[in-house]
Amino acid sequence: MLQPNQLAELDAFLVELNRASSAVILPLFRGDHGLEDKGGPQGFDPVTEADRGAEAAIRKLIAERHPEHGVIGEEYGEDRPDAEFVWVLDPVDGTRAFVGGLPLWTTLIGLRFQGRPVLGSIGQPYLGELYIGSAAGSRLMTRGSSQPLKTRPCPDFSRAIIATTDPEACFNPAERQAWRDLRKATRLARLGCDAYAYAMVAAGTMDVVVESGLKSWDVEAAMPVIEGAGGFHSDWKGQPIGQSGGTMVLAGDRAALDATVAITGLA
Repeated sequence: MLQPNQLAELDAFLVELNRASSAVILPLFRGDHGLEDKGGPQGFDPVTEADRGAEAAIRKLIAERHPEHGVIGEEYGEDRPDAEFVWVLDPVDGTRAFVGGLPLWTTLIGLRFQGRPVLGSIGQPYLGELYIGSAAGSRLMTRGSSQPLKTRPCPDFSRAIIATTDPEACFNPAERQAWRDLRKATRLARLGCDAYAYAMVAAGTMDVVVESGLKSWDVEAAMPVIEGAGGFHSDWKGQPIGQSGGTMVLAGDRAALDATVAITGLA
């Protein structure tokens, strides 16, 4: 178990990591960001100087401050992934939003301790927002202030607000049908918010996010934030989310998670 003083120190370091990544990313947002196409089986897969530069800055600080820690990142791969502490990084989640000038991209930084996600953050520095959480609780840090995060109850699933990124691009046919069934069962659906939607579940403005085809860096940072705010997560079958990613449900309360899994579990 992490001791409270250890968690406090790592929490402060996580804030520092977000500041370092923001210093790289923000000058490139809505500017010359050096867009490239990594290619792949699903077509256009963008990467920018912001993605690479921010991850490099984060890794540099980790190496300087905690050289015994491991790192898993989207841009530069794995370094000691079996270490006791492992940082899991997605420097710009939502690169498509980033290159389109939309402030819905986020920086995701998570920390595993003995294989389990224990601390995480969802940062949106253009809006001045940092959502950060652990078992000790979650909070929103914004422009010099801090306030606790709390998910909201969803006693009537027909009134739920749900989100996913892009069902046409990210879901297989069975998953797209599950998404259509979810939309019929709920009040309102939003698309294209990427990991910013995770933050909205933690903040209590949305109820459920479902995604598929995720990597570890797409989801691990969000899990402690959701837990610390009182929410829940699982894969589409209601099982724990694996270290390699896969499918994901984030929900503000248990009833919403169960109602979602009753639908997605059929995909």
